[in-house]
Amino acid sequence: MSTFEELNLSKQLHYAIDDLGFVKPTPIQEQAFSVILSGKDMVGIAQTGTGKTFAYMLPILRDLKFSKQVTPRVLVLVPTRELVLQVVEEIEKLAAYINVRVLGVYGGTNINTQKQAIAQGTDIIVATPGRLYDLALSRALKMKSIQKLVIDEVDVMLDLGFRFQLMNIFEILQERRQNIMFSATMTEDVDALITDYFIAPAKISIAVSGTPLDNISQECYEVTNFYTKANLLIHLLKNKEDFSKVLVFVSNKKSADRLFNKLDEIYNDELCVIHSNKTQNYRIRSINQFDQGENRILVATDVMARGLDLDEISHVVNFDTPSFPENYMHRIGRTGRAAHEGKSILFFTEAETKAKEAIEKLMKIEIPSVDFPVEVELSEELTPEERPKEIEIENPHKKAVDDERGAAFHEKSEKNSKTNQGGSYRREIAKKYKKPRTRGDKNYNKRNKKK
Repeated sequence: MSTFEELNLSKQLHYAIDDLGFVKPTPIQEQAFSVILSGKDMVGIAQTGTGKTFAYMLPILRDLKFSKQVTPRVLVLVPTRELVLQVVEEIEKLAAYINVRVLGVYGGTNINTQKQAIAQGTDIIVATPGRLYDLALSRALKMKSIQKLVIDEVDVMLDLGFRFQLMNIFEILQERRQNIMFSATMTEDVDALITDYFIAPAKISIAVSGTPLDNISQECYEVTNFYTKANLLIHLLKNKEDFSKVLVFVSNKKSADRLFNKLDEIYNDELCVIHSNKTQNYRIRSINQFDQGENRILVATDVMARGLDLDEISHVVNFDTPSFPENYMHRIGRTGRAAHEGKSILFFTEAETKAKEAIEKLMKIEIPSVDFPVEVELSEELTPEERPKEIEIENPHKKAVDDERGAAFHEKSEKNSKTNQGGSYRREIAKKYKKPRTRGDKNYNKRNKKK
Protein backbone atom coordinates (compact mmCIF):
# COMPACT_ATOMS: atom_id res chain seq x y z
CA MET A 1 0.00 0.00 0.00
CA SER A 2 1.26 3.49 -0.88
CA THR A 3 1.44 6.43 1.51
CA PHE A 4 -0.25 9.84 1.19
CA GLU A 5 3.17 11.19 0.23
CA GLU A 6 3.01 9.16 -3.01
CA LEU A 7 -0.38 10.58 -4.00
CA ASN A 8 -0.32 13.72 -6.14
CA LEU A 9 -1.64 16.00 -3.38
CA SER A 10 -1.09 19.71 -2.81
CA LYS A 11 1.08 20.89 0.10
CA GLN A 12 -2.01 22.27 1.86
CA LEU A 13 -3.70 18.83 1.81
CA HIS A 14 -0.51 17.18 3.08
CA TYR A 15 -0.43 19.63 6.01
CA ALA A 16 -4.06 18.78 6.89
CA ILE A 17 -3.44 15.02 6.66
CA ASP A 18 -0.34 15.34 8.87
CA ASP A 19 -2.42 17.23 11.44
CA LEU A 20 -4.98 14.40 11.41
CA GLY A 21 -2.20 11.83 11.91
CA PHE A 22 -2.96 9.73 8.80
CA VAL A 23 -0.06 8.00 7.05
CA LYS A 24 -1.52 5.47 4.60
CA PRO A 25 -4.65 5.83 2.46
CA THR A 26 -7.31 3.11 2.66
CA PRO A 27 -7.80 0.94 -0.47
CA ILE A 28 -10.85 2.95 -1.62
CA GLN A 29 -8.94 6.24 -1.14
CA GLU A 30 -5.94 4.96 -3.08
CA GLN A 31 -7.90 3.51 -6.00
CA ALA A 32 -10.48 6.31 -6.33
CA PHE A 33 -7.96 9.17 -6.30
CA SER A 34 -6.65 8.99 -9.88
CA VAL A 35 -10.08 8.12 -11.35
CA ILE A 36 -11.83 11.13 -9.77
CA LEU A 37 -8.87 13.36 -10.62
CA SER A 38 -9.21 12.35 -14.30
CA GLY A 39 -12.77 13.75 -14.41
CA LYS A 40 -14.44 10.44 -15.32
CA ASP A 41 -17.72 9.28 -13.79
CA MET A 42 -17.07 6.82 -10.99
CA VAL A 43 -18.98 4.28 -8.90
CA GLY A 44 -17.33 3.08 -5.69
CA ILE A 45 -18.58 0.03 -3.78
CA ALA A 46 -17.01 -0.13 -0.33
CA GLN A 47 -18.07 -1.10 3.16
CA THR A 48 -18.76 1.52 5.80
CA GLY A 49 -15.73 2.59 7.82
CA THR A 50 -13.33 2.48 4.85
CA GLY A 51 -12.88 6.25 4.50
CA LYS A 52 -15.24 7.03 1.62
CA THR A 53 -15.59 10.75 2.51
CA PHE A 54 -11.86 11.37 2.12
CA ALA A 55 -11.82 9.12 -0.98
CA TYR A 56 -13.88 11.65 -2.94
CA MET A 57 -12.88 14.86 -1.16
CA LEU A 58 -9.08 14.49 -1.56
CA PRO A 59 -9.11 14.62 -5.41
CA ILE A 60 -11.93 17.21 -5.46
CA LEU A 61 -10.08 19.59 -3.11
CA ARG A 62 -6.82 18.92 -5.01
CA ASP A 63 -8.41 20.42 -8.16
CA LEU A 64 -10.67 23.09 -6.61
CA LYS A 65 -9.16 26.46 -7.41
CA PHE A 66 -9.86 29.63 -5.44
CA SER A 67 -12.91 31.51 -6.75
CA LYS A 68 -15.10 34.41 -5.68
CA GLN A 69 -18.04 32.80 -7.51
CA VAL A 70 -21.21 32.93 -5.40
CA THR A 71 -22.87 29.75 -6.76
CA PRO A 72 -21.50 26.31 -5.68
CA ARG A 73 -19.28 24.17 -7.92
CA VAL A 74 -19.45 20.90 -5.96
CA LEU A 75 -22.61 19.19 -4.67
CA VAL A 76 -22.49 16.33 -2.14
CA LEU A 77 -25.80 14.52 -1.48
CA VAL A 78 -26.21 12.41 1.67
CA PRO A 79 -29.35 10.73 3.11
CA THR A 80 -29.61 12.20 6.65
CA ARG A 81 -29.12 15.47 8.52
CA GLU A 82 -26.54 13.91 10.82
CA LEU A 83 -24.44 12.88 7.81
CA VAL A 84 -24.60 16.44 6.42
CA LEU A 85 -23.03 17.74 9.64
CA GLN A 86 -20.44 14.95 9.66
CA VAL A 87 -19.37 15.42 6.01
CA VAL A 88 -19.12 19.21 6.45
CA GLU A 89 -16.88 18.65 9.48
CA GLU A 90 -14.66 16.19 7.55
CA ILE A 91 -14.30 18.60 4.60
CA GLU A 92 -13.39 21.45 6.94
CA LYS A 93 -10.65 19.28 8.50
CA LEU A 94 -9.17 18.53 5.07
CA ALA A 95 -9.54 22.13 3.91
CA ALA A 96 -7.88 23.62 7.00
CA TYR A 97 -5.13 25.21 4.85
CA ILE A 98 -7.27 25.89 1.76
CA ASN A 99 -9.49 28.92 1.17
CA VAL A 100 -12.72 27.01 0.44
CA ARG A 101 -16.30 27.73 1.54
CA VAL A 102 -18.42 24.76 2.69
CA LEU A 103 -22.12 24.86 3.55
CA GLY A 104 -24.47 22.15 4.85
CA VAL A 105 -28.24 22.33 4.24
CA TYR A 106 -30.92 19.94 5.51
CA GLY A 107 -34.60 19.80 6.48
CA GLY A 108 -36.05 20.40 9.93
CA THR A 109 -34.49 23.87 10.24
CA ASN A 110 -35.40 27.36 9.01
CA ILE A 111 -35.06 27.44 5.20
CA ASN A 112 -34.76 31.26 5.15
CA THR A 113 -31.58 31.13 7.25
CA GLN A 114 -30.14 28.64 4.73
CA LYS A 115 -31.16 30.90 1.81
CA GLN A 116 -29.24 33.77 3.42
CA ALA A 117 -26.16 31.56 3.87
CA ILE A 118 -26.31 30.48 0.20
CA ALA A 119 -26.55 34.14 -0.90
CA GLN A 120 -23.21 34.80 0.88
CA GLY A 121 -21.54 32.36 -1.55
CA THR A 122 -20.21 28.82 -1.26
CA ASP A 123 -17.88 26.46 -3.15
CA ILE A 124 -19.11 23.11 -1.81
CA ILE A 125 -22.67 22.42 -0.71
CA VAL A 126 -23.53 19.27 1.30
CA ALA A 127 -27.26 18.54 1.38
CA THR A 128 -30.09 16.10 1.89
CA PRO A 129 -32.09 15.64 -1.36
CA GLY A 130 -35.41 17.01 -0.05
CA ARG A 131 -34.08 20.35 1.25
CA LEU A 132 -31.78 20.82 -1.75
CA TYR A 133 -34.72 20.43 -4.15
CA ASP A 134 -36.79 22.92 -2.11
CA LEU A 135 -33.96 25.47 -2.32
CA ALA A 136 -33.57 24.90 -6.07
CA LEU A 137 -37.34 25.30 -6.65
CA SER A 138 -37.38 28.57 -4.72
CA ARG A 139 -34.45 29.74 -6.94
CA ALA A 140 -32.36 30.48 -3.89
CA LEU A 141 -29.80 27.95 -5.18
CA LYS A 142 -28.54 27.98 -8.79
CA MET A 143 -27.72 24.42 -9.87
CA LYS A 144 -26.26 25.10 -13.33
CA SER A 145 -22.85 25.94 -11.86
CA ILE A 146 -22.38 22.43 -10.37
CA GLN A 147 -19.35 20.76 -11.98
CA LYS A 148 -19.07 17.72 -9.70
CA LEU A 149 -21.93 15.72 -8.17
CA VAL A 150 -21.18 13.27 -5.34
CA ILE A 151 -23.92 10.92 -4.09
CA ASP A 152 -22.85 9.20 -0.87
CA GLU A 153 -24.76 6.24 0.68
CA VAL A 154 -26.96 6.11 -2.43
CA ASP A 155 -28.48 2.74 -1.45
CA VAL A 156 -29.81 4.32 1.76
CA MET A 157 -31.30 7.23 -0.18
CA LEU A 158 -33.25 4.85 -2.38
CA ASP A 159 -34.35 2.83 0.67
CA LEU A 160 -35.62 6.05 2.29
CA GLY A 161 -37.70 6.94 -0.77
CA PHE A 162 -35.54 9.74 -2.19
CA ARG A 163 -35.74 8.38 -5.76
CA PHE A 164 -38.22 11.08 -6.85
CA GLN A 165 -36.08 13.93 -5.49
CA LEU A 166 -32.91 12.44 -7.02
CA MET A 167 -34.54 12.23 -10.47
CA ASN A 168 -35.63 15.86 -10.22
CA ILE A 169 -32.17 16.99 -9.09
CA PHE A 170 -30.56 15.22 -12.07
CA GLU A 171 -32.94 17.07 -14.39
CA ILE A 172 -32.00 20.57 -13.15
CA LEU A 173 -28.23 19.99 -13.14
CA GLN A 174 -26.15 20.80 -16.20
CA GLU A 175 -25.43 17.78 -18.40
CA ARG A 176 -21.68 18.30 -18.53
CA ARG A 177 -20.58 17.35 -15.03
CA GLN A 178 -18.66 14.62 -13.25
CA ASN A 179 -20.82 12.08 -11.38
CA ILE A 180 -19.32 10.28 -8.38
CA MET A 181 -21.33 7.69 -6.46
CA PHE A 182 -20.50 5.67 -3.36
CA SER A 183 -22.55 2.81 -1.97
CA ALA A 184 -21.99 -0.02 0.49
CA THR A 185 -24.18 -2.39 -1.55
CA MET A 186 -24.93 -2.76 -5.26
CA THR A 187 -28.69 -3.28 -5.60
CA GLU A 188 -30.86 -3.36 -8.73
CA ASP A 189 -32.12 0.17 -7.94
CA VAL A 190 -28.57 1.52 -7.70
CA ASP A 191 -27.62 -0.21 -10.96
CA ALA A 192 -30.65 1.31 -12.73
CA LEU A 193 -29.64 4.79 -11.52
CA ILE A 194 -26.11 4.33 -12.88
CA THR A 195 -27.42 3.11 -16.26
CA ASP A 196 -29.76 6.11 -16.65
CA TYR A 197 -27.49 8.97 -15.57
CA PHE A 198 -23.82 7.96 -15.67
CA ILE A 199 -21.58 8.00 -18.76
CA ALA A 200 -19.26 4.96 -18.97
CA PRO A 201 -18.40 5.07 -15.26
CA ALA A 202 -15.28 3.46 -13.82
CA LYS A 203 -16.29 0.92 -11.17
CA ILE A 204 -14.16 0.37 -8.09
CA SER A 205 -15.22 -2.44 -5.78
CA ILE A 206 -13.17 -2.84 -2.61
CA ALA A 207 -15.29 -5.52 -0.94
CA VAL A 208 -17.95 -7.80 -2.31
CA SER A 209 -21.38 -6.84 -0.97
CA GLY A 210 -21.90 -8.84 2.18
CA THR A 211 -18.23 -9.43 2.99
CA PRO A 212 -17.69 -8.71 6.70
CA LEU A 213 -14.73 -6.60 7.72
CA ASP A 214 -11.85 -8.80 8.92
CA ASN A 215 -11.30 -6.92 12.19
CA ILE A 216 -14.85 -7.47 13.52
CA SER A 217 -15.58 -10.57 15.62
CA GLN A 218 -19.21 -11.74 15.63
CA GLU A 219 -21.40 -13.83 17.94
CA CYS A 220 -25.11 -14.43 18.49
CA TYR A 221 -27.57 -15.36 21.26
CA GLU A 222 -30.91 -17.10 20.79
CA VAL A 223 -33.43 -15.26 23.01
CA THR A 224 -37.15 -15.84 23.67
CA ASN A 225 -38.64 -12.33 23.55
CA PHE A 226 -38.06 -8.55 23.78
CA TYR A 227 -37.86 -8.23 27.57
CA THR A 228 -35.54 -11.24 27.88
CA LYS A 229 -33.31 -9.51 25.29
CA ALA A 230 -33.39 -6.42 27.51
CA ASN A 231 -32.37 -8.50 30.55
CA LEU A 232 -29.48 -10.04 28.57
CA LEU A 233 -28.32 -6.62 27.39
CA ILE A 234 -28.43 -5.23 30.95
CA HIS A 235 -26.33 -8.23 32.06
CA LEU A 236 -23.70 -7.71 29.31
CA LEU A 237 -23.47 -3.95 29.92
CA LYS A 238 -22.42 -4.55 33.55
CA ASN A 239 -18.93 -5.29 32.19
CA LYS A 240 -18.00 -1.62 31.73
CA GLU A 241 -14.35 -2.35 30.95
CA ASP A 242 -15.06 -4.46 27.84
CA PHE A 243 -18.34 -2.77 26.86
CA SER A 244 -16.80 0.70 26.97
CA LYS A 245 -18.73 2.24 24.06
CA VAL A 246 -21.83 0.37 22.88
CA LEU A 247 -24.12 1.14 19.94
CA VAL A 248 -27.44 -0.75 20.22
CA PHE A 249 -29.55 -1.11 17.04
CA VAL A 250 -33.31 -1.61 17.16
CA SER A 251 -35.75 -2.02 14.28
CA ASN A 252 -38.12 0.90 14.89
CA LYS A 253 -38.91 4.01 16.99
CA LYS A 254 -41.31 2.17 19.36
CA SER A 255 -38.67 -0.43 20.20
CA ALA A 256 -36.06 2.31 20.69
CA ASP A 257 -38.23 4.16 23.23
CA ARG A 258 -39.28 0.91 24.95
CA LEU A 259 -35.68 -0.28 25.33
CA PHE A 260 -34.49 3.19 26.42
CA ASN A 261 -37.10 3.24 29.22
CA LYS A 262 -36.02 -0.23 30.37
CA LEU A 263 -32.29 0.59 30.37
CA ASP A 264 -32.90 4.01 31.89
CA GLU A 265 -33.83 2.37 35.21
CA ILE A 266 -30.21 1.18 35.60
CA TYR A 267 -27.95 3.09 33.21
CA ASN A 268 -29.53 6.54 33.44
CA ASP A 269 -26.45 8.79 33.13
CA GLU A 270 -24.70 6.48 30.66
CA LEU A 271 -27.54 6.29 28.13
CA CYS A 272 -28.81 8.25 25.12
CA VAL A 273 -31.16 7.52 22.20
CA ILE A 274 -31.70 8.78 18.61
CA HIS A 275 -34.53 8.18 16.16
CA SER A 276 -36.49 10.29 13.66
CA ASN A 277 -39.14 11.45 16.17
CA LYS A 278 -36.51 13.23 18.25
CA THR A 279 -35.79 16.90 17.53
CA GLN A 280 -32.71 17.84 15.54
CA ASN A 281 -30.97 19.44 18.54
CA TYR A 282 -31.71 16.39 20.73
CA ARG A 283 -30.26 14.04 18.08
CA ILE A 284 -27.12 16.11 17.57
CA ARG A 285 -26.59 16.39 21.34
CA SER A 286 -27.04 12.60 21.80
CA ILE A 287 -24.54 11.79 19.04
CA ASN A 288 -21.96 14.28 20.35
CA GLN A 289 -22.29 13.03 23.93
CA PHE A 290 -21.84 9.44 22.79
CA ASP A 291 -18.95 10.26 20.45
CA GLN A 292 -17.11 12.24 23.13
CA GLY A 293 -17.56 9.49 25.73
CA GLU A 294 -20.02 11.31 28.00
CA ASN A 295 -22.56 8.52 27.37
CA ARG A 296 -21.45 4.89 27.12
CA ILE A 297 -24.61 3.48 25.46
CA LEU A 298 -26.46 4.78 22.39
CA VAL A 299 -29.78 3.22 21.32
CA ALA A 300 -30.52 3.96 17.66
CA THR A 301 -32.61 2.96 14.66
CA ASP A 302 -30.94 1.97 11.36
CA VAL A 303 -31.74 5.22 9.56
CA MET A 304 -30.29 7.47 12.24
CA ALA A 305 -26.91 5.79 12.66
CA ARG A 306 -26.32 4.95 8.98
CA GLY A 307 -23.00 6.30 7.75
CA LEU A 308 -22.10 8.07 10.99
CA ASP A 309 -18.39 7.96 11.76
CA LEU A 310 -18.31 7.42 15.51
CA ASP A 311 -14.91 6.81 17.08
CA GLU A 312 -13.78 3.63 18.84
CA ILE A 313 -17.08 1.81 19.33
CA SER A 314 -16.24 -1.35 21.28
CA HIS A 315 -19.49 -3.24 20.52
CA VAL A 316 -22.42 -3.10 18.13
CA VAL A 317 -25.42 -4.93 19.59
CA ASN A 318 -28.10 -5.98 17.07
CA PHE A 319 -30.98 -6.01 19.55
CA ASP A 320 -33.41 -6.82 16.71
CA THR A 321 -32.31 -8.94 13.76
CA PRO A 322 -32.66 -6.76 10.64
CA SER A 323 -35.12 -7.94 7.97
CA PHE A 324 -32.69 -7.00 5.17
CA PRO A 325 -29.32 -8.74 5.52
CA GLU A 326 -27.48 -5.74 4.00
CA ASN A 327 -28.57 -3.65 6.98
CA TYR A 328 -26.67 -6.02 9.26
CA MET A 329 -23.50 -5.22 7.30
CA HIS A 330 -24.08 -1.49 7.72
CA ARG A 331 -24.71 -1.92 11.44
CA ILE A 332 -21.57 -3.91 12.24
CA GLY A 333 -19.55 -1.48 10.09
CA ARG A 334 -19.97 1.10 12.86
CA THR A 335 -17.33 -0.77 14.87
CA GLY A 336 -13.90 -1.95 13.74
CA ARG A 337 -13.25 1.34 11.93
CA ALA A 338 -9.83 2.65 10.90
CA ALA A 339 -8.13 -0.73 11.61
CA HIS A 340 -9.45 -0.93 15.21
CA GLU A 341 -10.74 -4.23 16.55
CA GLY A 342 -14.53 -4.41 16.88
CA LYS A 343 -17.18 -6.79 18.20
CA SER A 344 -20.71 -7.47 17.01
CA ILE A 345 -23.44 -9.27 18.99
CA LEU A 346 -26.72 -10.43 17.47
CA PHE A 347 -29.89 -11.26 19.46
CA PHE A 348 -32.48 -13.34 17.61
CA THR A 349 -35.81 -14.92 18.55
CA GLU A 350 -37.42 -17.97 16.93
CA ALA A 351 -39.39 -15.60 14.66
CA GLU A 352 -36.13 -13.92 13.58
CA THR A 353 -34.29 -17.16 12.72
CA LYS A 354 -34.95 -16.85 8.97
CA ALA A 355 -33.59 -13.28 8.95
CA LYS A 356 -30.45 -14.51 10.74
CA GLU A 357 -29.99 -17.30 8.19
CA ALA A 358 -30.33 -14.76 5.35
CA ILE A 359 -27.51 -12.71 6.92
CA GLU A 360 -25.28 -15.80 7.17
CA LYS A 361 -26.07 -16.70 3.56
CA LEU A 362 -25.08 -13.20 2.40
CA MET A 363 -21.80 -13.27 4.36
CA LYS A 364 -21.15 -16.94 3.52
CA ILE A 365 -20.20 -17.63 7.13
CA GLU A 366 -22.06 -18.93 10.16
CA ILE A 367 -22.20 -16.53 13.12
CA PRO A 368 -20.83 -18.37 16.20
CA SER A 369 -23.56 -19.04 18.76
CA VAL A 370 -23.06 -18.35 22.49
CA ASP A 371 -24.99 -20.15 25.25
CA PHE A 372 -27.58 -18.03 27.03
CA PRO A 373 -26.22 -17.05 30.50
CA VAL A 374 -27.88 -19.01 33.31
CA GLU A 375 -27.95 -16.00 35.64
CA VAL A 376 -30.10 -13.90 33.23
CA GLU A 377 -33.83 -13.92 34.00
CA LEU A 378 -36.19 -15.25 31.31
CA SER A 379 -39.02 -12.73 31.17
CA GLU A 380 -42.60 -13.80 30.51
CA GLU A 381 -43.69 -10.24 29.75
CA LEU A 382 -44.53 -9.72 26.07
CA THR A 383 -44.74 -6.57 23.97
CA PRO A 384 -48.07 -5.83 22.18
CA GLU A 385 -46.49 -7.07 18.94
CA GLU A 386 -45.41 -10.38 20.54
CA ARG A 387 -48.75 -11.18 22.18
CA PRO A 388 -50.89 -13.80 20.41
CA LYS A 389 -54.02 -12.41 18.79
CA GLU A 390 -57.09 -13.31 20.86
CA ILE A 391 -59.99 -14.77 18.93
CA GLU A 392 -63.30 -14.25 20.78
CA ILE A 393 -65.39 -17.27 19.84
CA GLU A 394 -68.50 -16.65 21.96
CA ASN A 395 -68.73 -12.87 21.95
CA PRO A 396 -72.50 -12.00 21.81
CA HIS A 397 -71.65 -8.62 20.23
CA LYS A 398 -69.85 -10.19 17.27
CA LYS A 399 -71.96 -11.96 14.65
CA ALA A 400 -70.53 -15.12 13.17
CA VAL A 401 -69.59 -14.99 9.50
CA ASP A 402 -72.12 -17.67 8.45
CA ASP A 403 -75.08 -16.17 10.39
CA GLU A 404 -78.12 -15.76 8.16
CA ARG A 405 -78.83 -12.14 7.43
CA GLY A 406 -82.27 -10.76 8.39
CA ALA A 407 -85.11 -9.54 6.19
CA ALA A 408 -84.02 -5.91 6.54
CA PHE A 409 -80.80 -6.70 4.70
CA HIS A 410 -82.64 -8.26 1.74
CA GLU A 411 -85.11 -5.39 1.63
CA LYS A 412 -82.31 -2.88 1.53
CA SER A 413 -80.36 -4.90 -0.98
CA GLU A 414 -83.35 -5.03 -3.35
CA LYS A 415 -83.96 -1.33 -2.95
CA ASN A 416 -80.31 -0.54 -3.66
CA SER A 417 -80.36 -2.68 -6.80
CA LYS A 418 -82.99 -0.43 -8.44
CA THR A 419 -81.82 1.93 -11.15
CA ASN A 420 -82.83 5.50 -11.81
CA GLN A 421 -85.29 5.46 -14.74
CA GLY A 422 -86.08 9.16 -14.85
CA GLY A 423 -89.10 9.39 -12.53
CA SER A 424 -92.62 7.82 -12.70
CA TYR A 425 -94.16 10.73 -14.66
CA ARG A 426 -91.81 10.25 -17.61
CA ARG A 427 -92.35 6.49 -17.64
CA GLU A 428 -96.18 6.90 -17.72
CA ILE A 429 -96.02 9.42 -20.59
CA ALA A 430 -93.71 7.15 -22.56
CA LYS A 431 -96.15 4.20 -22.14
CA LYS A 432 -99.17 6.25 -23.24
CA TYR A 433 -97.76 8.06 -26.27
CA LYS A 434 -94.99 5.67 -27.26
CA LYS A 435 -92.46 7.26 -29.61
CA PRO A 436 -93.34 10.88 -30.44
CA ARG A 437 -94.03 11.71 -34.07
CA THR A 438 -91.44 13.72 -35.96
CA ARG A 439 -91.62 15.41 -39.30
CA GLY A 440 -88.46 13.69 -40.43
CA ASP A 441 -89.64 10.11 -39.83
CA LYS A 442 -91.84 9.54 -42.88
CA ASN A 443 -92.00 5.77 -42.53
CA TYR A 444 -93.20 6.12 -38.94
CA ASN A 445 -96.07 8.41 -40.05
CA LYS A 446 -97.08 6.02 -42.89
CA ARG A 447 -97.22 3.08 -40.50
CA ASN A 448 -99.54 4.96 -38.17
CA LYS A 449 -101.88 5.98 -41.06
CA LYS A 450 -102.31 2.36 -42.16
CA LYS A 451 -103.31 1.43 -38.66
